[in-house]
Amino acid sequence: MRTTLIILLFISPWLSSAQDTIPNFSLDGAIQYALEHNYSALNATRDLDDAQKQKWETIADGLPQISGAVSYQNQLIQPVSQIPAEFFGGEPGTFQEVVFGQPQSMSASATLRQQIFDGSYIVGVQATKTFLNYSQNNKEKTDLDVIKAVVEAYGNVLLAKESVLISENNKATLEKNLYETKRIFENGLGDEESVDQLQITLSSVDNQLKNAKRLETITLQMLNLVLGLPIETPTELTESLDDLTQQQIDLGLLDTEFNIENNVDYKLALNLSEQRFLELKLAKSRALPTLNAFVSYGGNSFSDRFNFLSSGQPWFESSILGVDLNIPIFSSLKRSASTQRAKIALEKAKTQQTEAEEQIRLQLENAKSNYILAIEEYGTSKQNLELAERIENKNQIKYSEGLATSFELRQAQTQLYTSQQEYLQSMVNVINKKTELETIINQ
Repeated sequence: MRTTLIILLFISPWLSSAQDTIPNFSLDGAIQYALEHNYSALNATRDLDDAQKQKWETIADGLPQISGAVSYQNQLIQPVSQIPAEFFGGEPGTFQEVVFGQPQSMSASATLRQQIFDGSYIVGVQATKTFLNYSQNNKEKTDLDVIKAVVEAYGNVLLAKESVLISENNKATLEKNLYETKRIFENGLGDEESVDQLQITLSSVDNQLKNAKRLETITLQMLNLVLGLPIETPTELTESLDDLTQQQIDLGLLDTEFNIENNVDYKLALNLSEQRFLELKLAKSRALPTLNAFVSYGGNSFSDRFNFLSSGQPWFESSILGVDLNIPIFSSLKRSASTQRAKIALEKAKTQQTEAEEQIRLQLENAKSNYILAIEEYGTSKQNLELAERIENKNQIKYSEGLATSFELRQAQTQLYTSQQEYLQSMVNVINKKTELETIINQ
């Protein structure tokens, strides 16, 4: 006993920590976790960071640039030149072979360049702001897609769990009915057809139960994938399907004032128009001159051996200050064609933006209609389920009293099972349709 107590003292902290590692989520908690750990959300955040770096990369092109260069040469065989020998007191008409310079040389230089004016650079800096806005809007759209995926996956897990519970209850009821019917038949008071009818229904419900259990595992794995967790994680959900559905019924959402500028798809369409406008400015800027300045400083050293790093080795300095001016004069109408194409692309983007506005307004009306329909179907399916339960219960009583046939009981049970699945699906539809509406109005 003492040894057992010591072992329990040692392993109890480990057991409690193992239990603590099992994640459990409400719907809001799952959404917040997914926004930080979902794979698509993570990459969208990285894309936004990349856009920030790209913005500075473009700006830096117009700032001072310093470069350095070092060159070393060793002429293994120096070139020979011929000079008239009379320069050295020789006979006219003859030549003297001479070698100029030292066989080894080294040069080092540093150059500072500064862009003074370039129209394409100005447009490029403006484009970085548009690209950054696009990356932010793309991140927002990704987050909305992640939220929608989490809601759907969360609801599907709850649906699968409820389906398992209902199928287990239905199976237990059928097994009881089958057992009693067999006993009656064995005592010669019933018919074999009643046993067969119940056996058929039980087999069907048993298959549904097995499938529901498989779906419970698969839907949980899908939720883990959306959350950014390993799919084998034994994630637990803290909300029930019925409570979550009640929370999602909000008719006041239908009266929310819609501002299309908050819709992320509209923002992306606007980004496209801005991008095409900047492309037109870029095409026009290519007709402007560019002006750059530079200053260079360096030195050269010569020797018959490698001693350039010695303190006594002489170096000969040089420095250059210059300006480059490039003026476009004639391009055989190439720049004009490029400008016209950019104008056409801008007009297409404006048309696409108008189309996007109309599509978004249509999507809004459709989403409102679907949300209202989902709420109405939820109320209807709830009433139908109550009626189906009442009908099935009456047929159970009639059947036990011999006033109803097994076929009538099976019809009532089948109707009940269909009503149960329709009721569960109607709750999931309410949750999903509300999310679709919230996505459009970006709430």
